[in-house]
Amino acid sequence: MPSATVLGFGARAPTKLLDLLSKASSECGVPEIVPDRSQAIGHALLKVPYRTFLSNGGNADGKIATRSLLVYSLPTTETEYIKFCSEAESVRSKILSGDDSTVVAAFNVPTDSFVGGSIEDILSAVSGDNEKKAALAAGTLQTLAELDKKTADKVVASSGQKDVVIVVGSGGREHALAVALAQSPLVAKVLCCPGNGGTAAEENTKIENRGPNQNNDTVIELVKEVGARMVVVGPEAPLVAGIVDEMKVKCPDVLCFGPSQAAAELEASKAFTKDFLQEHGIPTAKYRTFTDTDEAIKYVESLEENDRQVVKASGLAAGKGVLIPSTKTETIAAVKEIMSDKAFGTAGDTCVIESFLTGPEASCFALCDGKTAVLMPAAQDHKRALDNDEGLNTGGMGAYAPAPCVTPKLQTEIEAMCKTTVTKMSERGTPYVGLLYAGMMLTPDGPYMLEYNCRFGDPETQVVLPLLETDLYEVMTACCTGTLGDIDVRFKEGVSAATVVCAAKGYPEKYPKGMEIKGLEEAKLIDDVKVYHAGTKLDDLGVTRCSGGRVLAVTGLGSNLKTALLTAYKGVDKLDFVDTDDNGLLHNRTDIGRKALGKKLRIGVLGSTRGTALIPVMEACASGKLHAEIVAVVSNRSAAPILEKGNSLGAAVVSRFVSAKDLTREQYDAECTEVLLSAGVEYVVLVGYMRILSKAFCDFWAGRCINVHPSLLPLHAGGMDLQVHQAVIDAGEKESGCTIHEVTETVDGGPIIVQKRVTVESGDTAETLKAKVQQLEGPAFVEAIEKYSKGKVISYADSGVDIDAGNKLVDIIKPFCKATRRPGCDADLGGFGGLFDLAAAGFDARETVLIGATDGVGTKLRIAQTMKNHVTVGIDLVAMCVNDLIVAGGEPLFFLDYFATGHLEVAEAAAVVEGIAEGCMQASCGLIGGETAEMPSMYAPGDYDLAGFSVGAVQKGKILPQGVEVGNVLLGLASSGIHSNGFSLVRKLVAKEGLTYDSPCPWDKTKARIGDSLLTPTRIYVKSCLPLLKKGLVKAMAHITGGGLLENLPRSIPDGIGASISGHPKLPSVFQWMKEASGLDDNEMLRTFNCGVGMVLIVDAKDADEAKKLLLDAGESEVYDLGKLVEGDDIKVTSAL
Repeated sequence: MPSATVLGFGARAPTKLLDLLSKASSECGVPEIVPDRSQAIGHALLKVPYRTFLSNGGNADGKIATRSLLVYSLPTTETEYIKFCSEAESVRSKILSGDDSTVVAAFNVPTDSFVGGSIEDILSAVSGDNEKKAALAAGTLQTLAELDKKTADKVVASSGQKDVVIVVGSGGREHALAVALAQSPLVAKVLCCPGNGGTAAEENTKIENRGPNQNNDTVIELVKEVGARMVVVGPEAPLVAGIVDEMKVKCPDVLCFGPSQAAAELEASKAFTKDFLQEHGIPTAKYRTFTDTDEAIKYVESLEENDRQVVKASGLAAGKGVLIPSTKTETIAAVKEIMSDKAFGTAGDTCVIESFLTGPEASCFALCDGKTAVLMPAAQDHKRALDNDEGLNTGGMGAYAPAPCVTPKLQTEIEAMCKTTVTKMSERGTPYVGLLYAGMMLTPDGPYMLEYNCRFGDPETQVVLPLLETDLYEVMTACCTGTLGDIDVRFKEGVSAATVVCAAKGYPEKYPKGMEIKGLEEAKLIDDVKVYHAGTKLDDLGVTRCSGGRVLAVTGLGSNLKTALLTAYKGVDKLDFVDTDDNGLLHNRTDIGRKALGKKLRIGVLGSTRGTALIPVMEACASGKLHAEIVAVVSNRSAAPILEKGNSLGAAVVSRFVSAKDLTREQYDAECTEVLLSAGVEYVVLVGYMRILSKAFCDFWAGRCINVHPSLLPLHAGGMDLQVHQAVIDAGEKESGCTIHEVTETVDGGPIIVQKRVTVESGDTAETLKAKVQQLEGPAFVEAIEKYSKGKVISYADSGVDIDAGNKLVDIIKPFCKATRRPGCDADLGGFGGLFDLAAAGFDARETVLIGATDGVGTKLRIAQTMKNHVTVGIDLVAMCVNDLIVAGGEPLFFLDYFATGHLEVAEAAAVVEGIAEGCMQASCGLIGGETAEMPSMYAPGDYDLAGFSVGAVQKGKILPQGVEVGNVLLGLASSGIHSNGFSLVRKLVAKEGLTYDSPCPWDKTKARIGDSLLTPTRIYVKSCLPLLKKGLVKAMAHITGGGLLENLPRSIPDGIGASISGHPKLPSVFQWMKEASGLDDNEMLRTFNCGVGMVLIVDAKDADEAKKLLLDAGESEVYDLGKLVEGDDIKVTSAL
């Protein structure tokens, strides 16, 4: 199957690429697009105007492309080319191998163009144009050759100059920066000024500490001493002190990653930032700034009592200058603490008072080059010292990334805010270069900017940098040179990171220092664990000791957040801080990421109508009954009232009309999917959605999309609204309801999750039944969502299987089984298997052969289920098995049954088993066990199926048939009616004649209804035939089942022998009616039904009279002299039916 592989585009999704891929799908018929290290493509293709799923089925007209397509993004940096050289090699090999089935095209990011041809050229090549295919291949090979030379000159050749980088700072953030920078092949050394114990002992020998003292002068001196190419400033203090400005004057050729003193004002002054945000329309809390204490207090006193505020020192306060009072009195006290008491020194000379916002916070890092900004994956940190967000504020006790609360839509909005900030800072003459740290509050009204910091955060850096795929040194170089737009900043796909801070006990208050840190080597051996150092130092003996409050940050990586957290805590478990008395003094929080792991399920709704069934879901979300939230409501109708319900949930909820005009079903579904994904939807609920969904949509949301159907599926699948309810009434069903099911390509055919039932009353109309069923739909949705959000389908009860009902059934049927006891078994229930003792039954195991038989009852069950008469089909089940056993000469010993249903109704199951027990008693065999299988969604409500298994025994010398020859006599035993074969035809004939099973029986006046007659149980011939078998009078037997006499008798006689049937009885009335209703002739009747003869015995002519006498003595009312065996292969019936 042809496909379009998109290789190496990372987080980029160029417009021209998207245009190419959508046309390759819609015009050329490429059915599948496969991103490879191109994580942004799938979402971007869903957007307008492309509206294309990755798995799309190809051209709408059914056209399938003959060639595949490989689109390769040329690396934007030398290090990326080196790191992923295997990709370039695979592209080169694909071309040079002469593979005619694949068109290869390369994309140049800086020029925003394809190499060697246009979009039209590529599409032509996919459609078979060999000249265009060759031109694209030649252009790709030439570009790769140029990349080879450029990379060799810069990196590989001996003349290539590798750079020295200085990292300013001594915390965990700086350790993480040093480790990431040292991974670059362009970097020779990373010097940490002053660094810590971790950077001093880092296993990457590129990293080392230089200079015990850190200030602007010592850093500049070190730059000159080592000939550094770049300085990366970690903490905010040097930036606010103007280190970047001094570097530009004293070391103009050295790159400095960080903002100028003027640009760093974004962190140095909260008052400046608030004014800046307000001026440029970036959402932020309502605020006022004050330099006079009395004015600030007067402002607070003017506020409403419940108008909660946050009080901030405007200047730098080491991350501690924010107070969050709860009352007006506390707010006034906070103002005094900052402004009058100078709790944060001169940082509190100006005070910012702003409205208290609610919602989750997120730490968002943006890489900036003075012109634009690239947002990194969002992180969330944990500020409080103790579990459950209790205790004092700290610098941060742990973090994780990506933060699930930052949806793609929010990511885009926050990046836009950062880009606006960079643009406006440049316009005011203070271009922002470096890392812009946006502290965001995700309020119900959308994202609000809390504050800016002008550097990486700690401990967020320890989780964000490990996710960076692009070379950090090249990214920082691009920021410093204003070329960030020319490189592709990529992040690892499918990877999460979590870090746990290990602090000294007592932090953030008084804490000890000097403890030995144990377990570092053990932690280092754990895969995907990295221990970053903060407050550590090496003593004179090389022992790593604690020197601060936050000592270590243990970062774990994983394919998801849960795995990353488990990995990080594995590392933490290896560590301890031990004092001279061998006391463990390490403290860490044990709940990092717990809220994210337990985050609410994000629900998206598709609806076309009022959406009444959504109300219980909304209420359950609001009350907390559902650990979920509705984040998007989408409709195909602009005036659909369900959109109003979405609007009522708040501004943060996407409530959107999507027009289907001029769109194919798949295009429309793609646009809706993009809206849902942008809102971070994880689970889709269809509420009155009047559209058929495409296969692409169903595949995309497989297992994550549910619908409600107004019947008990699988009954009345495919119908809609009143049509379904009328069908239920017309079918005479006693109950109806609604079904919540997963959405699949088969309409109403997905797995059933929840069913709710109502009784159909005799006077119900379609309208009244609809009203009753609609009341169930909302609660059914709530139950289905609850199961998904809790990760349910843990217990059988949750999946629709009632274990208690099963146990109750066993208790009810035990007496029935006990009644079937016979020598060899006790017919008791409850074990794992039934036991039978052959010796106790009188059989010599050495001379005994066991016979097995299995059968069912067929569609006769449908009549039993309609008539609510379940006993007789149990007898049928036994009869169909044991009658087959005696045909082989065997005596039935024991029986087992299998009862399968969608929903176990104890009374009806017990009735079936009662009939099975009755059949076993008629056959003198023990009911020693069975299986009751409750399988929701496999069977419609009220339906069940049966299977029986019987085992018999026969002496080796008495196995039938034996000694059958020409001249043997055929004796027939009467049937009780149709038995259990041919009911598919019977049911059709009843319907053809306009009758129901409740109609008066036209062939038997002793039966009140047709159904009563048809449910006459199959005769069991065991007790009649066993006396003959024991005397050895029977040579062969034939059980007349499906196929009638003409198909079953030949199974018991040898080749070359036929039969002449001259004494077949007249058709009983039921068969005469079937013959007239069907129009079948005698021959076809004899090939379809038993026609009044249920068993045939073959005996020697001389034994015929004795055989008949034994049969009559055993209870047979009549024995038919059917005929005899003759030469030939034909079964000829000469008697008229």
